Amino acid sequence: MPAPNSGATAFLQTRRSRPAKTLQLPAPGPEELTPLLQAAARTPDHGKLEPWRFIVIEQSAMARLADVVSARGAAMGMDAEQIAKGRNQFDQGLLAVAVIEVQKPSEKIPALEQTYSAGAVCLSLLNAALAAGWGANWLSGWPSHDRGFMTDALGLEANERIAGFVHIATETTAPPERPRPDMAAITTWVSA
Repeated sequence: MPAPNSGATAFLQTRRSRPAKTLQLPAPGPEELTPLLQAAARTPDHGKLEPWRFIVIEQSAMARLADVVSARGAAMGMDAEQIAKGRNQFDQGLLAVAVIEVQKPSEKIPALEQTYSAGAVCLSLLNAALAAGWGANWLSGWPSHDRGFMTDALGLEANERIAGFVHIATETTAPPERPRPDMAAITTWVSA
């Protein structure tokens, strides 16, 4: 039998994201954030391809990103409610890490697997932040899928896109537990 890491298993079985709107200052500074980014970068990277990178968005940059959301939403003809929903995470944001998927040419690693790796980085960063005692939430929303936002707000190249924004700061309240999947309904065992 393998030697279990019962603390890590208990954490993974009970982890819960904290709604970004409930986070407050302080947010991690470079000294606290760098180890979390290092932990996230240990995600399987498919032959050292590393199809992702990080953009740390500090509180002082949030208003600019919110304004880009408004401009993009207006240019796309969105109504005020859609624009406000897109702005919200930046209007309320204290610190976020944009995980950027970087598609790299590879004969061995399909593009879809590079996307999977970037998503795994988001979850690894979220879990690292929670394990370190911070409140954290992985968000996306329409701005993260809009090429104009990606270019105007973050200067992304054509081979890059946003996998998610991981908001990290101090949690104010622990959210209540919510219903979890019925394991028997979603698990199939193949024995022969």
